[in-house]
Amino acid sequence: MSNIKSEIAILNKLGIKELNSMQKEAKETIANHSEVVLISPTGTGKTLAFLLPLIEKLDTSIDEIQALIIVPSRELAIQIESVIRQMGSGYKNNAVYGGRSFSKDKIDLKHRPAILIGTPGRIADHLRRETFPTSDIHTLVLDEFDKSLEIGFETEMLFITDHLHHLETKILTSATEPYSIPKFVRLKDPVFINHSNKGKSQLKVKTVLSSSRDKIETLVDLLSYIGNEPGIIFCNFKDSIDNISDKLTENGISHGVFYGGMEQIDREMALIKFRNGTHHLLLATDLAARGIDIPELKFIIHFHLPSKETEFTHRNGRTARMNSNGTAYVIKGKNEDLPEFINGNNIEKVIKSPLPLPSIWKTLFITGGRKDKISKGDIAGLFFKQGKLKHDQLGIIEIKQEFSYAAVHASTIKTLLPLVDNCKLKNKKVKITEL
Repeated sequence: MSNIKSEIAILNKLGIKELNSMQKEAKETIANHSEVVLISPTGTGKTLAFLLPLIEKLDTSIDEIQALIIVPSRELAIQIESVIRQMGSGYKNNAVYGGRSFSKDKIDLKHRPAILIGTPGRIADHLRRETFPTSDIHTLVLDEFDKSLEIGFETEMLFITDHLHHLETKILTSATEPYSIPKFVRLKDPVFINHSNKGKSQLKVKTVLSSSRDKIETLVDLLSYIGNEPGIIFCNFKDSIDNISDKLTENGISHGVFYGGMEQIDREMALIKFRNGTHHLLLATDLAARGIDIPELKFIIHFHLPSKETEFTHRNGRTARMNSNGTAYVIKGKNEDLPEFINGNNIEKVIKSPLPLPSIWKTLFITGGRKDKISKGDIAGLFFKQGKLKHDQLGIIEIKQEFSYAAVHASTIKTLLPLVDNCKLKNKKVKITEL
């Protein structure tokens, strides 16, 4: 199969008709240069932009790790692993990260992947334990490298780069222009691809004035005014999220929470429910500003003001992506001063409205996944035939390694579960419960 045909096959599997201008430029540049810095806003497709040329550089005759992708968060590691799997390139890949059993890592890495994705701390740990050799690693990707530095991974990243002695290609990516490139990457003559100023014109930034300092009542009024649209509410501190979450719950506003101190399974569950519509809202720290797999959003809310312009940009990058429309609301508290990078002149008057309606979707947990050879079609077939669901009553299905999740109409839960629980999927009897 030629390179052109393989790319067409990959794009077909991903449901993409053609690459966008940034992806085309990145693919061509990475294929012809050894050092590339790619700068492009969140949601523009940077992952595919570097994966296509990376896969072209892999050698089927080598049974060791050939490419290493370093990411700032577990969610981004999982997301990239999922994209590579969907591409169907034929190359094994694995993701390793903190919060995951080290023994699971060792099982996965016993049969070496061609591509290894991981967070700096976990990759550095593997290198210290000499879990795998580095002599065949010829490509290093530092994805969202500025975020990794921002959250304190410089020591680990320095340690990793010092152990990679046979690199031929270095790729750095960021959603905004970095202040500087870290010296430990040892770039000599990098080629910059800068799309940071493209696709921003569709974003509207509106300021909502609050009569109080805590702003929670204003937040409730704003959410009622916006209605049932998917969005993220950004907060600066994970400690304040619990208080805001309690207030939203008191007002009957369904939502998920997402921040760094949560257990990994709880973070994953919050994203699954957000993706499938069980929750329209995600109350989150800046961890959700980039590197997570979520659909296009109609709005985001700055409940707490960002301290840096880069944080403001990354948060806003979750909406108005790829030239679509979106709104970023800034809630300005009583006597609170807006930073210089936020123009507070565009005041939005919030009209008192009914509270948002609860979501029609609920999430079901299924005790079987990819390792059991279970597919989305298997689950859909069970729910339609055995569970007697109508096609519009089944929503998004997600298959993980050991478990699966399905969104169904809330009104069907009571009749559905007795019909499908303890049934067989492939050769496995599965338990199905509501989350």
